[in-house]
Amino acid sequence: MKFKDIREFITFLEDRGELARIKAPVSRDLEITEINDRVVKRGGPALLFENVEGFDMPVLINTYGSMKRIAWALGVEELDELGDRVRKLLALTQGPPKGLVNKAKTLIDLAKIAGTQPKTVRNAPCQEVVLTGRDANLNSLPILKCWPEDAGRFITLPLVITRDPETGARNVGTYRMQVYDGQTAGMHWQTHKVGTHHERAAQGMGRERLDVAVALGGDPTTLWSGSAPLPPGLDELAISGVIREEGVEVVKCATVDLEVPAHAEIVLEGYVVPGETRIEGPFGDHTGYYSMADSYPVFHLTAITRRSNPIYPTILVGRPVQEDYYMGKATERLFLPIMQMVLPEIVDVNMPAEGVFHNLVIVSIRKEYPGQAQKVMYALWGLGLMMLAKAIIVVDEFVNVQDVSEVAWRVTNNLDASRDITIAAGPVDDLDHASPTARFGSKVGIDATAKGPLEGRQREWPPDIVMSDEIRALVDGRWAEYGIGI
Repeated sequence: MKFKDIREFITFLEDRGELARIKAPVSRDLEITEINDRVVKRGGPALLFENVEGFDMPVLINTYGSMKRIAWALGVEELDELGDRVRKLLALTQGPPKGLVNKAKTLIDLAKIAGTQPKTVRNAPCQEVVLTGRDANLNSLPILKCWPEDAGRFITLPLVITRDPETGARNVGTYRMQVYDGQTAGMHWQTHKVGTHHERAAQGMGRERLDVAVALGGDPTTLWSGSAPLPPGLDELAISGVIREEGVEVVKCATVDLEVPAHAEIVLEGYVVPGETRIEGPFGDHTGYYSMADSYPVFHLTAITRRSNPIYPTILVGRPVQEDYYMGKATERLFLPIMQMVLPEIVDVNMPAEGVFHNLVIVSIRKEYPGQAQKVMYALWGLGLMMLAKAIIVVDEFVNVQDVSEVAWRVTNNLDASRDITIAAGPVDDLDHASPTARFGSKVGIDATAKGPLEGRQREWPPDIVMSDEIRALVDGRWAEYGIGI
């Protein structure tokens, strides 16, 4: 499955009964939020609001709000297929292939990768209309006010594109933007994100401005890619091309020196003045709490380019489960093979909705020696944005980490608090309200694996209660005969 743009994906979803068109008039202030919140929590479809009061531009939301829709958006039927694809690509880096057949397969695979890099085009749908100066106005877009105490209207699904002023490497991130007026918006670059690094580098170099482009819409894989926590220097558009197995078409902006996805619906062009800040927030965030007002950079608009009849794509965040949970599960499945390459003892990982992705990480391991659970905890905290994980639970390889009920049972039974709890200090998420100091605090690791004599245990560890295979097979064969009816 490959989609040229969000429109093709809308058609795909509608053909499968996974999209609802709302023709009734609705307000962009709070009403769409309440509708969407009910729909996503009930496992409902993507929503296309065709009659937003005061606008002739439809609003698309809940696009990724189920496991099957996020999988389809990334071109697969099941998210685990993403991990299989990554494992195949990683195998290409494990030394020269042996044997003629393997060499041929490697050449084919490398050729496919080479064909997935971004491709520059001269004419693009996202530039059918070009507005500059005062004609470019953020208030022309049906940007939502999501929650009652939000400081204003927020763009919540942007692809924010910048370039490292030192290396020239492109970064694409998803950072919310509070609309201040027609020409300015807050840029929520958190401390640990790459966009913030680009601004700091520009300030250190004495640059008067850092060019920024904001793409709204595009093909569904690229639109998701900004949320993926890639290491600095890896181009999200290139990764999107690898996932799509087809390069992303990009076009040069009209007023800034950047390229944007050619099939976006709307593009905001502008710049940030390094060091300039303004109060941004409060905002009802994905933690389920409001993130409070703080100082963040200011985006200055220089142009809006768009399709002649654009669709405004957005996302709602708030108390889980919301659409961003499913986007995060795609990231989890995509990065599992990379974690396993660094930590081969890892069997599986789960970042459940209740942990709002970065607050709880459950990992199963093949345990071979004392202290291995603690080794995995510290290694994960040192792995990119995993440094923000507030709680890491480590269980044995036979535990199903996707079953939170089983994990809770294992933890509460296997835990000896004085032995199995590790407290560490380090960076925490900008949105963490529990830490006494902003962006720095403590985190906890819990070793819920079985313990043996090598760990100083004198008592025998009890076996699990499991019925014998013989009796299970007997009951399976006679189940209908019992007449229980379930």
